[in-house]
Amino acid sequence: MSSSSSSSAAAAAADSESPDPPPSLIPGLPDDVSLNILARVPRSHHPFLSLVSNPFRSLLSSPLFYAARSISHSAEPFLYLCVRIAGSNSVNWFTLYRNSSNPRNARRILVPLPPPPSAIVGSAYVAVGPKIYAIGGSIEDVASPHAWSLDCRFRTWEALPNMHISREFPAAGTVDGKIYVIGGSVVDTWSRSRNWAEVFDPATGKWESVESPGEELLRAKWMHASAVIDGRIYAMADRNGVVYEPRSGKWRSVEKRLDLGWRGRACVVDGILYCYDYLGKIQGFDAGEGVWKELKGLEKKLPKFLCGATMANVGGKLVVVWEGKGEGGGGQKRKEMEIWCAEIELEKKGGGKELWGNVNWCDVVHKVPNGSSIVHCLDVAF
Repeated sequence: MSSSSSSSAAAAAADSESPDPPPSLIPGLPDDVSLNILARVPRSHHPFLSLVSNPFRSLLSSPLFYAARSISHSAEPFLYLCVRIAGSNSVNWFTLYRNSSNPRNARRILVPLPPPPSAIVGSAYVAVGPKIYAIGGSIEDVASPHAWSLDCRFRTWEALPNMHISREFPAAGTVDGKIYVIGGSVVDTWSRSRNWAEVFDPATGKWESVESPGEELLRAKWMHASAVIDGRIYAMADRNGVVYEPRSGKWRSVEKRLDLGWRGRACVVDGILYCYDYLGKIQGFDAGEGVWKELKGLEKKLPKFLCGATMANVGGKLVVVWEGKGEGGGGQKRKEMEIWCAEIELEKKGGGKELWGNVNWCDVVHKVPNGSSIVHCLDVAF
């Protein structure tokens, strides 16, 4: 056999042994075009996309896919809910999922997420990008400096560097992509006073101390609520509260009118802080005018007193979650607690002088053992 024939045979054998190129996402289209198309598909349809092919399934679990969704402005906000289950020493996380398989009855349900790695309670929770951050808390009644993040895209937990001091029930808020944590610790040492407030930069993964306010503003150990309004972090203690402006580094006391009206867990939508008042009505505080306003239009659409109610701004809508009575009654001890959820469309009328709401939907989204409690809820977009 000639040398040229031998070379041809060797080349043919090498070609036959070379691996096949990976299949295209969509036959006949370049993968970058296919990625641009698939990135725009709503998240409620992703379970169906994952059944189409292995390439689709791999793409849906890749950072590239979510980067494409962000670039194409296709990220969608979803509600995430933290619940302490009765008889458990830790909290469970859920996300609100809309079942789109039946468009006529697209019922919303809570889908469980992997539990946190540590049985910790009393943490502060914030969201930055596609991640939820759980900061501080206590383990068997001992305050902790630990912090964790939940990547909602891949449903995975990651340990973060410890804070400088331990905290339980601190306040937290995000400004310009950084996480500020306030209080949650008794100010009885120089270190705790110096680190009464800290900031975490997710980009660098480092904690830094924030210059603390004067002694007249250092508050009680536990914070019961917090919110961010116009770049200012409001941290509420049992009595009074503090406001921190990260961009200027200034501290001040919370105005008396806001302090007197803020009860329970709240959220901010379009610069208005919403929470429940003593009469069971949703009120909105206009920080620009310094006044509380009743959210009108809900009188016959929501229960007046919502036990364990908490709220979140989900895509510009006010979402309210509360604890309802489960099955039982008639002298029998209730074994289940219902978790109710409602989505409210907000509108300003009368030149912004009045706040109005319209309930888009209201339903039971989950049932848990009686004695459980809602801890927190927030929105995450990706």
